Amino acid sequence: MKFRLSYRKKILLYFSVLIAIFTVGIILFEQQQIRYERTRSLENMLDDNADFINRYIKGQNIALSNSSQLDELTTYFSDNLRLTIIDKTGVVMYDNLLDEETMTNHIDRPEIQKAMDFGKGSNIRMSDSNRIRYLYYAKSYNGGYFIRVALPYEVEVRQFLNSKNSFMYFIIIFFIVSVLMMFYFANKFSQSIKELKEFAVNLKNEKPEKTAFEFPDDEVGEVSAEIVENYNLLKENRKKLALEREKLIQHFQYSKEGIAIFSEDRKKIYTNSHFLQLLNIIVDEPVLEDESLFSDPNFERIVAFLDSTDRAENVFSTRIEKSGKQFNIRVMVFEDKNFEIYISDITKAEKRRLLKQEMTNNIAHELRTPVTSIRGYLETILNLDPKDVDLQQVFIDRAYVQTIRLSELIQDISMLTKIEEAADRFIKEPVYMKPLLDELESDLSKTFDEKNIIFNIEVADNVVIYGNRTLLYSIFRNLVENSIVYAGESIQILIRCYMETDEAVFFEFHDNGVGVEEKHLVKIFERFYRVNEGRTRDTGGSGLGLSIVKNAVLFHKGSIVAKNRPEGGLLFLITFPKAKV
Repeated sequence: MKFRLSYRKKILLYFSVLIAIFTVGIILFEQQQIRYERTRSLENMLDDNADFINRYIKGQNIALSNSSQLDELTTYFSDNLRLTIIDKTGVVMYDNLLDEETMTNHIDRPEIQKAMDFGKGSNIRMSDSNRIRYLYYAKSYNGGYFIRVALPYEVEVRQFLNSKNSFMYFIIIFFIVSVLMMFYFANKFSQSIKELKEFAVNLKNEKPEKTAFEFPDDEVGEVSAEIVENYNLLKENRKKLALEREKLIQHFQYSKEGIAIFSEDRKKIYTNSHFLQLLNIIVDEPVLEDESLFSDPNFERIVAFLDSTDRAENVFSTRIEKSGKQFNIRVMVFEDKNFEIYISDITKAEKRRLLKQEMTNNIAHELRTPVTSIRGYLETILNLDPKDVDLQQVFIDRAYVQTIRLSELIQDISMLTKIEEAADRFIKEPVYMKPLLDELESDLSKTFDEKNIIFNIEVADNVVIYGNRTLLYSIFRNLVENSIVYAGESIQILIRCYMETDEAVFFEFHDNGVGVEEKHLVKIFERFYRVNEGRTRDTGGSGLGLSIVKNAVLFHKGSIVAKNRPEGGLLFLITFPKAKV
């Protein structure tokens, strides 16, 4: 249930905040005044110190280059006092804390500039020499030099400025009294508001016996009479409002499109939550107002349609492509000249259409090769001499190889389609990976021996993945077969579980073959993509193996990344969510 403050609490809260702001303002102003006055007092003290130092120098006839006598002079002052003597050109002649030979020219220091113009000046800043924040005070003297004295601002000055003041207690008492008075008047005024609210609720719940409530002859009574009159008008206009509401419900309820209704003068009447979100994807600059679309170049055709006075139809549609997405924009003009604008994101639908079209073309292309080969071999057999049995057998064997390739292609297409469109048919269960990989090694052992391939498995017996056993087997079989086809002979293949956490299991698959050029890595999971077109066709690959791997991993809510190994060969990093046991 949404929390809501009562009228009395709102009045008390708002005015209390206002009084608090006013009180804080007074305190800050008063503290600023104290700060200013005491800063001036401190500057006067530094002025006296500067005059004393000047008199001492003149009286003792101390040379400004005599550091030892000047050091003795500083012993009469606070340890934190910094004394600097600067000549008229800005050269530092003496500094009791730093080596003057290492200090830069001080002619551009604010306090020196003020002293040059007005005879004296002050400034609070961070020292460029020792990175300490000082209150500087400089004064010009007839001897052709400036005496600058300073105190660390954080130590002496702040403690001096932040002294307590009894005025603050007076302000706090004033605040408390004001809040109590506000509480009293809010209670008194809210009583009439409470009665008025009860009357309005009775009207809303259609209790006519309560409408005879007699309000006092004051401003509240006048407001109550207006409410009764407005209630009667509301009943008369309810039918009209119902029609307008029905119009909105038809277009906005359950819609995933961005929908907005504008008046004839293009002022927003209503928009749903998706409209501004989709609009900001299309427009060149981020906008906060829905009306901004009428000045954006991407909507020129929409504006031209709305500006047209001789349009044949009141509906107009167009497409806009922006930021890698495609949008369908539709405008519908009503009889009262108000109009609606629909924005729908058709990117996924368009990509799905193009993907299906591309896959259909690829399937037709891939099927054409083995079918054409089989047909050619059979036609050759038919034209051979029936007595030439040996040559007939050669072409029969070749046709058989093509039928195997055709069968594998159809099987891969069926597997990929089932993963994408019928994933619910794959039953999930806890699958122990070590026995599954041992089975894979056994199934391909003959191929490993023929190509002199070393196959290693480094997976513990207790590694379990919650998934479909067929798909998990297909993932690693396709990876192994991909290495067999591309990596070459006499290679090593490794499958290992290199890490296991409470949330996921991490696998590494790699070979030490030739690897893949970097430009191909981002595409190897695409359907029918071949790194080497000719070689793959010779070996009978369908171009769907790694695409099946990628989709099977995604089915398990996992991830897979391919990269080349520095030592040579291709590396796959696979992550599966932790098994549910």
